[in-house]
Amino acid sequence: MNAIASYRALLRNGPLTRLLVGEFASGIGNWLYLVALMVVIYQTSGAALLGIIGAARVLPYVILSVPAGIVADRFDRRYVLLVSDVARGLLMLVLAWVAAVHGPALAMVGIAVLATCFATLFYPAIGALIPSMVRDETEFGPANSAWQTLDMLAFVVGPALGGVLLALNDLALAFLLNGVSFFIIAGVLWTLPRQKARSVAAPAPDVAAAPAATAAVDPAQVPAVTGLPVDAATPAPEPAGVTSAPPRAGFRRLPRRPLAGIFAIDAANAFVSQALFTLLVILVAEVYRSGDASVGFLNAGIGVGGVIGAVVTGVLVLRRNLAPAVLAAAIGVGAATALMGLTHVVEVAFVLVAVAAAAGVALDVSDTTIFQRVVPDELRGRATGAWMSATTLFAAAGSLVAPLLFAAAGLLPLMLGMGAAVVVGGLLAVTLIGTAATREPTAFERQLLRAARLPLFAGLAPARVDHALRHVHAVTHHAGDVIVRQGDRADAFYILSDGHVSVTQDAASGAARFLRQLGPDSVFGEIGLLTNAPRTATVTADDDVLVLVMKGADFVSLVTAGTGVAARFLDLYRTPPPDQEPAPLAEAPAPA
Repeated sequence: MNAIASYRALLRNGPLTRLLVGEFASGIGNWLYLVALMVVIYQTSGAALLGIIGAARVLPYVILSVPAGIVADRFDRRYVLLVSDVARGLLMLVLAWVAAVHGPALAMVGIAVLATCFATLFYPAIGALIPSMVRDETEFGPANSAWQTLDMLAFVVGPALGGVLLALNDLALAFLLNGVSFFIIAGVLWTLPRQKARSVAAPAPDVAAAPAATAAVDPAQVPAVTGLPVDAATPAPEPAGVTSAPPRAGFRRLPRRPLAGIFAIDAANAFVSQALFTLLVILVAEVYRSGDASVGFLNAGIGVGGVIGAVVTGVLVLRRNLAPAVLAAAIGVGAATALMGLTHVVEVAFVLVAVAAAAGVALDVSDTTIFQRVVPDELRGRATGAWMSATTLFAAAGSLVAPLLFAAAGLLPLMLGMGAAVVVGGLLAVTLIGTAATREPTAFERQLLRAARLPLFAGLAPARVDHALRHVHAVTHHAGDVIVRQGDRADAFYILSDGHVSVTQDAASGAARFLRQLGPDSVFGEIGLLTNAPRTATVTADDDVLVLVMKGADFVSLVTAGTGVAARFLDLYRTPPPDQEPAPLAEAPAPA
């Protein structure tokens, strides 16, 4: 439910939603273009020129990603993306014309290389733009997951559409459609707000100082992280040991150990994933012996697994601590890769490829989210460019070395070695990243963590308390506001987080009798829920207060899960101290 609420909040971010949808359309066009380009080159010039195309797709990223990152940090990132997309759109139109008139293959290669050069501007700019468009760090993970999900869907849809156009023998149309997709996203970018790099984030407001008007924090608008709702209006602090660099700070200001950890696992994952992609053709021919069509079948496994991994990761990245997600994903990639060395059945290989792709996407999203947390906005473009340049080198090495290692060592040693490399990379990553993998709790999360430690919850499994608090929402009240009214139906449990309230009871004479005042960390409303009785007392705010509200059904489910917990709540009121009057059984709050 919290994941759904988080992504609802993300969808309400109109500019970001438009950007992601536009990039989805562009991604379909891009995969469509790559399929068509490979076929055209192969038909006109044979397999030799395909290697040149492969190198042309890699070298510009290695050489130009760092300068492209500098550009992304110095200029409005929308305009950087506009230049990239419009230039590639125009080049696709030229490519469509060359294909339509059956022009020379070398001209197509040249146009493709030039388009790739403009594409190098895209990834540092989009990598820096997306985190700057969300409200705070709690939305980094969901935004990355949404983008990765749409990208993997484009990976499935684009080649499939390309196959249809290949069947119709209309490759020029493929290039034309890709050009159109670039102009679609260019139109979206034009409508986005200005997005130049920011130097230092604004300070976080204090939850206790929230506006005094009675206002509920809608759970549907509040993303959940580590099972706890977060205050959408409160940017999270930097992770422990990581501070934002001041304006114009250089790379020397970046946290080296966390970035080294991120690079360790990303380099291993890039090498192995590209090696697997390259090996699929060889495995189909020499191991599975299942026909050329199986290459497409296994590539479909990459797309299907990637989509599943992106969706699952959408829940994982809601957690504050991403180290377990990184390690689990690394083990998933490593185990699936190693097991591929044991099978000679293409259907089993399909499942393992899908698992490796799903875990790889989870790893990518988790690492990207940590990366965005530790790199300040004004350096994010340059850091993304450097990161992409380095990991692209490892991906290229995987593509180059894997066939040689297969010929020299055989299937099983190669797969075991690559699987072990990813697992070791994951272990090294979580060690080096350390506390940077854990986002500091927001002010609202700190309120919930404090509530979870109340003595009244003693005896309950922490996981059950955490689960119940996932559904808690915050409500602020003015002085004089009635929070609970005597005689009303009991339908909620309250934890007083900040401020003071008075508890009164109407007497037969009509005058209200004061029972007690409660302060922070007190609770009320539980007895009516446990006894299924109406409210027998009124609770009124003495000053501006913040209460955490839990639905009655959630509270009853929580306290009945622990032996004696419900009885302990009731016993708090049945045996009052000798110097106090007995409190009414329904609504007298318990001190923390």
